[in-house]
Amino acid sequence: MKNDFPEIDVVFDADTIADRIETLATEIADKLPDDVLIVVVLKGSFVFAADLLRGLDRAGMRPRVDFITLSSYGTRTESSGTVELTRDISEDVRGRSVMIVDDILDSGRTLAFATDLMTARGAESVHTCVLLDKHEKREVSIEADYIGFPVDDLFVVGYGIDMAHLFRSLPFIGVVRQG
Repeated sequence: MKNDFPEIDVVFDADTIADRIETLATEIADKLPDDVLIVVVLKGSFVFAADLLRGLDRAGMRPRVDFITLSSYGTRTESSGTVELTRDISEDVRGRSVMIVDDILDSGRTLAFATDLMTARGAESVHTCVLLDKHEKREVSIEADYIGFPVDDLFVVGYGIDMAHLFRSLPFIGVVRQG
């Protein structure tokens, strides 16, 4: 079978990602309670979240985990500007320390929506952790507490991040080569 996929230029290789996640896990374990509730924003952050959770375990934490699905892209490469809650968490956040884990912080809308939602539901504290920070794309005033890597305004794929539902399974983060 012929592979018709475009070539991908690597931005962060698997070893670089793994090393950074171990450092993030240690930083988080030093500052947050062991039983923090991790709220994973699906779908793009599932690979990052799984590796981060294993790192937190190695750092001695025993967090609870829940999942939320928020969408502003659909199958497009540009945000619609509106965040939609398509799957909610089942855990009660009232009085708890929560850390939202997402793949990319760009416009800030998704992370701000999730943070505001957890706060409105009575979370004692809300922290944020993102794999990639596209700071120059920010449209909402929000910064992540924990950042894997700053990244230029590139449309990246791999390591859970997709382009129209493709490339999530790549073990690295890259950019689809154009032309």
